[in-house]
Amino acid sequence: MTPSAWALPEYIEDILPAEALKIEMMRRRVLDWLFVNGYELVGPPLLEYVESLLTGSGRQMNLRVLKVVDQLSGRMMGLRADMTPQVARIDAHLLNRKGITRLCYAGSVLHARPSGLTRTREPLQIGAELYGHQGLESDLEIQRLMLQSLAIAGVGNIHLDLGHVAVFRGLIRSTDISPALEMELSGALQGKDKAALKELCAGLKKRVDASVREALLLLPELYGDENVLTLARSALPPYPEILGALDELEMVAGELGPLVDTLAFDLADLRGYHYHSGMVFAAYTDNCPNAIAVGGRYDEVGKAFGRARPATGFSMDLRELSGLMPSDSYPRGILAPFIKEDRTLEKKIEQLRNEGQIVIIALPGHENDASSFNCDKKLVSENGVWSIVNALT
Repeated sequence: MTPSAWALPEYIEDILPAEALKIEMMRRRVLDWLFVNGYELVGPPLLEYVESLLTGSGRQMNLRVLKVVDQLSGRMMGLRADMTPQVARIDAHLLNRKGITRLCYAGSVLHARPSGLTRTREPLQIGAELYGHQGLESDLEIQRLMLQSLAIAGVGNIHLDLGHVAVFRGLIRSTDISPALEMELSGALQGKDKAALKELCAGLKKRVDASVREALLLLPELYGDENVLTLARSALPPYPEILGALDELEMVAGELGPLVDTLAFDLADLRGYHYHSGMVFAAYTDNCPNAIAVGGRYDEVGKAFGRARPATGFSMDLRELSGLMPSDSYPRGILAPFIKEDRTLEKKIEQLRNEGQIVIIALPGHENDASSFNCDKKLVSENGVWSIVNALT
């Protein structure tokens, strides 16, 4: 067999037992925590018709979606690149509740291209979404839940970045620039590309007030501690939308500051600008250049599914988080002999497994094979009583 017969595509890899166990235990702990906080688990399909996946927030992810032809209908289908739009569809179209809905999810997503040099094309996305509440209280609930989930996953030394898309939108809505130019400006700001931003603003001289151009050029500099908010209040135009966003950032920082190691503001953070509508946030930790968890408010997404709902949520990649954690020693098992119709042995094995012990039954011809689960104990019978012996003999 040639290597090409078993080689995997670039940025796609198998998860071996030790890593798979670590990821699964992390997934269970986080989902259990989300559940006791009132978040109901949903499981959207891996495949959907492309027009559904690219509706609303998904429209800008067209290049990230892997597409296949449905053999039954002949229509184009896509493998999900993000579960958030799917969960928004479930809330708006299937559940259709009037009050607040809290949903969580966990599953693989697939990217046509990796989002970074060190990132897999098959992240294991886990997250939570809160629908039906527009106040700052729901933003705080989601952000606290994200920080608690990271702690439960074992991640420490958290740095939290807070931003608010209303700052940029407040500036843009005072102008008459085209949607295409708006996206170019947001892309330059998100990439902190000052040269591109300067060039774009130079082209706006005859169409946009000088104070707005100066404010746009200043946004990439508005990154840092609470002094950023003070500077923003004095340097940015006093539009109500901008002042309201700065007030929200200040209030949230006061609540979350004690929960993280460091906190900063980034007024040029426009991640997901095509669908985010309010506060956005990202968590970072040591030895990882990428954000390990991201989220924000996206009140307008449900409109694409026929029902606009206030919404906020977060997500993170369990595979990336697992790579940051030290590997635990793999659990060891107990080797049990293969004996037909021995009810005493069967009951002992059942008891041990109910207690959470790993018991491996040695198949005929492999009675002394302790390699499976690195068995360092075995079951032996003494006077009809089965007991555990520490060393294999």
